[in-house]
Amino acid sequence: MITLVRVDNRLIHGQVVEAWLPHLKVSRVVVADDEAASSPLIRAAMALAVQSAIEVQILPLAQVDFAAVSKDGVRTLVLLRDVASVPFAFQNGLVMDQLNLGNVHFGTGRRQVSPSVFLAEGELQALQQLSAQGVRVEARAVPAEKSVDLPDLTERWSKAG
Repeated sequence: MITLVRVDNRLIHGQVVEAWLPHLKVSRVVVADDEAASSPLIRAAMALAVQSAIEVQILPLAQVDFAAVSKDGVRTLVLLRDVASVPFAFQNGLVMDQLNLGNVHFGTGRRQVSPSVFLAEGELQALQQLSAQGVRVEARAVPAEKSVDLPDLTERWSKAG
């Protein structure tokens, strides 16, 4: 059971550990990221950051069985490093009602759409396609923050150009 899918360039960090995990009351965190999975140091640091009662899986994106994670009944937070990973996960069985954009850093061709989220045109289009398939897309760094939904993100993206 997927509780939330979050895109965050930093994956597991203070906002996730201190705000999202207690808010969501998850039993498992799945980090689907090639770079994190290939680094013993990153894997160890992430695993140590999360309380021991919560299972942490850190796997390359292509090795996550998204369909199984979506159906097994375990309250799960799925963390992806970038927007480009979301359509891949979705096409490979990830069932999600909601996608949270937490921290997507500035980069070439990206425009600021919230205090912590910058999107390129292709990323915005991918999010719009997910929304058309029933996924609620929002941006907010922490649960207490007011969310910015996709129509507002799209408007802000247009005005930022």
